[in-house]
Amino acid sequence: MKKLFGTDGIRGVANQYPMTAEMAVRVGRALATFFMEKGNPAKIIVGKDTRLSGDMLEAAMIAGICSTGADAWLAGVLPTPGIAHLAASFKANAGIMISASHNPYYDNGIKVFDGEGFKLTDDQETEIEKIILNGVPDVPQKEATKTGTCHRIPEAETDYIAFLKNSVPAGVFSKGLKIILDCSNGATHRVAPQLFADLDTDVESLAVEPNGININDGCGSQQPENLIKAVKASKADVGLAFDGDGDRLIAVDETGVVLTGDHILAICAGDMAQKGTLKNNLVVSTVMSNMGLGSSLKRMGIQHEMTQVGDRYVVERMSATGAVLGGEDSGHMIFADFHTTGDGILTALKLIEAMQSQNQSLSELSRVMKVYPQILMNVDVEAKPRIETVPEIVEAIRSVETQLGDNGRVLVRYSGTQPLCRVMVEGSDEATIRRYCSQISDIVEKKLGPGRKRSREAEKRGA
Repeated sequence: MKKLFGTDGIRGVANQYPMTAEMAVRVGRALATFFMEKGNPAKIIVGKDTRLSGDMLEAAMIAGICSTGADAWLAGVLPTPGIAHLAASFKANAGIMISASHNPYYDNGIKVFDGEGFKLTDDQETEIEKIILNGVPDVPQKEATKTGTCHRIPEAETDYIAFLKNSVPAGVFSKGLKIILDCSNGATHRVAPQLFADLDTDVESLAVEPNGININDGCGSQQPENLIKAVKASKADVGLAFDGDGDRLIAVDETGVVLTGDHILAICAGDMAQKGTLKNNLVVSTVMSNMGLGSSLKRMGIQHEMTQVGDRYVVERMSATGAVLGGEDSGHMIFADFHTTGDGILTALKLIEAMQSQNQSLSELSRVMKVYPQILMNVDVEAKPRIETVPEIVEAIRSVETQLGDNGRVLVRYSGTQPLCRVMVEGSDEATIRRYCSQISDIVEKKLGPGRKRSREAEKRGA
């Protein structure tokens, strides 16, 4: 049986469980049942991004929630971390975000937070999956006179903006700081421009006219080309690109160079270490982090631990070790002293705080980390057996690792949301690692693919 939950919530994207209205009703009903406390109806926050299917799925979700007698509280369009914040501040039982993050508008999914604003554990997800797929036999459909009710939260945006403002010291931003925002025609399109305007920055905003189908389309953290042009044309100090649901950030320095999540982690870690706020002198990232991050942290005398891919695993490790800074190269950053989950706007504030505190431009700060060339190829697959059970793939990986030695690494893993196997090779010479990456991808395609070569280079980062 396919797993309903991926690394970032209930998938609802192509070739997995489609996020239909029927599925949304079942999910809403299952979550309301799961979060019911001692027979008392649950209180659940519901938010969404700007994609076309959001209204339909929101209505279906409400129907499922209210059918159990639980109450739905609607935040409207709000970034995912805003829903996590509201779940905790409103003392709700859970928070639900209807979004497919950085995916195209025709995909959709659901992200779930508990009443304290944290993503669910594997065990919780497994239990909820059983309820969704098998039904809720012990919780009957409520009669019309006993259903839950639906309420709107008119202060959702202002409450979230106030929360973000409180995460940085008063007066930390100098007036006249020129910032370009790319809001991806998504969930940040209102709150991010308003926040930075309130902070007296000189702010210009791109991709703030969502129409249901232009979310993540030629804009946002995955496609920063327009942001780069705008930063260079306006001689801005920094460009900030969010994804469709606002939980990740990619930055552009004043010269037009894109900084990844690893760069941001290194910069913020150094700033926090100097201020004495990097508790336990530790940063947590995932196995997808560039080798340059580890080298940078080592030079600064900062400890570094890695987890499997997924920001919730980063959060879990941070909680276990007492770390307060962690994240993913994709741009999910967790500042545990301020929030329970990855927050693109909060990360942007902390990055600018580091620029102001260190009195350096972003390009100067980015020199703290040298990026090793990294090639990532996606291979379409029809099945996802454990990699270690396919001898030919294991041997191809072992061969490349032997040739790279201590000067590189290989990571092969499946996408959590799509029928893809991701092959990543990192090392000191780009041409060499590209060849190695292609060799492994060919074997993966031959053993697991649909019969014809459809691997494609997804990302390349050079020194």
